[in-house]
Amino acid sequence: MTRRSSAPEYRSIMGRGAGVVVVEVLPAGSIPEIVSGERRFQMLVESVRDYAIYLLDPQGIVSSWNSGAERFKGYRADEIIGQSFSLFYSVDDQKAGVPQRALATALAEGKFEAEGWRIRKDGTRFWANVVIDPIRDEGGTLIGFAKVTRDITERRRTQEALEETRQALFQSQKMEAVGHLTGGMAHDFNNLLQAMSGCLQLVGKRAGHVAGVQEILDSGRQAVDRGTRVIRQLMAFSRRQSLQPEAFDVRDQLLGMRSFLDRALRADIRLEFDLEPDLWPAMADPVQFELAVLNLATNARDAIPADGLVVIGASNIKRRGEGGLHGAFVRVWVQDDGRGIAPETLNRVFEPFFTTKGVGRGTGLGLSQVYGFCQQSGGGATVESVLDRGTTVALLLPRAEAALAAGEDDRRPAVVDGDGARILLVEDDPVVAPVVMAALEDLGYRVLRATSGEEALRCLEGGEEVDLLFSDVVMPGSVDGIALARTVRLRLPALAVVLTTGYSEDHIGLEGVPVLSKPYQIEALAKIFQEELARRKRPNGR
Repeated sequence: MTRRSSAPEYRSIMGRGAGVVVVEVLPAGSIPEIVSGERRFQMLVESVRDYAIYLLDPQGIVSSWNSGAERFKGYRADEIIGQSFSLFYSVDDQKAGVPQRALATALAEGKFEAEGWRIRKDGTRFWANVVIDPIRDEGGTLIGFAKVTRDITERRRTQEALEETRQALFQSQKMEAVGHLTGGMAHDFNNLLQAMSGCLQLVGKRAGHVAGVQEILDSGRQAVDRGTRVIRQLMAFSRRQSLQPEAFDVRDQLLGMRSFLDRALRADIRLEFDLEPDLWPAMADPVQFELAVLNLATNARDAIPADGLVVIGASNIKRRGEGGLHGAFVRVWVQDDGRGIAPETLNRVFEPFFTTKGVGRGTGLGLSQVYGFCQQSGGGATVESVLDRGTTVALLLPRAEAALAAGEDDRRPAVVDGDGARILLVEDDPVVAPVVMAALEDLGYRVLRATSGEEALRCLEGGEEVDLLFSDVVMPGSVDGIALARTVRLRLPALAVVLTTGYSEDHIGLEGVPVLSKPYQIEALAKIFQEELARRKRPNGR
């Protein structure tokens, strides 16, 4: 019978990684056998390069080091053995006592596991998964700790990218919902503005000669015009308004925004203008231009902690292929003396959903909308910034070659005589319809009203004599304005058709049918009626 040695077993415990405890148990025996076992275990640990596996004494001093630790922490064994493992933590973590709490948790709970930033020898950071196990001898006395660290920076980046994509999708869905709501509100407000505009026109025609009335009417018209511009801005936000480029005076447009910009900025921020003399007119959508400038001014405000300066400037420039642009442009810039933008993020500021603002302070869409507006207008946008010295964002808009229009001073177009033409007005809004009917009747038209597409078809199919169909696009029921117009063109090709909408005419998609955006002038509507009626009377409708 073989006698079992009474000598204790020799245990070599290095730690735990990915849920696996690395333990080598060697039977008691001769010294050469023990040395051989230790060497085999040492070779095993040394061959692991994806994990830092090392031992700490009870005070947290490094007492062993493997090749994996050297690979992604950067220290050789002779540089780190004898040093405190707190060297791998940031200065802030060291001051907060994070390394000591990790050892205390391992002692109290039998294991410590966490993720966090750790520091390499060269000062760079990596995201680490850390597991610490206490090591005790046969009598239960603590003799040290086994520590396993894994570099999971790439996994964290993948998770962050996935979360950013998820957040971007959520933001996109939220903005889409807000866009639908805003578009619907804009449509309803356009109907209200149409009713107000029509009433003002009727009052002007019937009582404009009375002393003092004309001034009141002019104020009312200005209010309607301002309301129309606000609604266009809402519709542009909801992407239900197409760009409507026209030549406009940049100086007048910017100076006309002065009071609006003053309200958008804080009281401790000064606003100055730096406008070059003899600025060229720009060719772009003036409403979208105002939105872009307002966006930039708001960003400038948010970048200034206190007592700052915002300068809005404009100058004429010519580009010869720089940045893909060639030709004459008006450069409009907004400059602030705020915090500035870090160089590593400067090239991302025009990306959708990218923002340097805190949570809840920005959607990351403002600058991307500005960039998109400039691109669609045939120009471009640039950004320059220096940390703690400020940022300059510039819009490049193409020069308008044609002369500016004479303006809208003459608000009284030539009187149009309806000459008894019969109009079928299809309008479901009970506020808009009576005003439009009264205004058209004042111009000499005979007007019949339907409140839906279905009712309009019944009128036409019932033999009602009509010269022109005038219908709103958005109506309740299964037959909206577009469906009604298509049906009429098939069944009654000789009938003139005109549509109106509070949305963008890009959504109509019916070739050959004039579309008038709300709110409209009754005289402008009557002029389109005359043109369409005359075109229908010509051979082949041409």
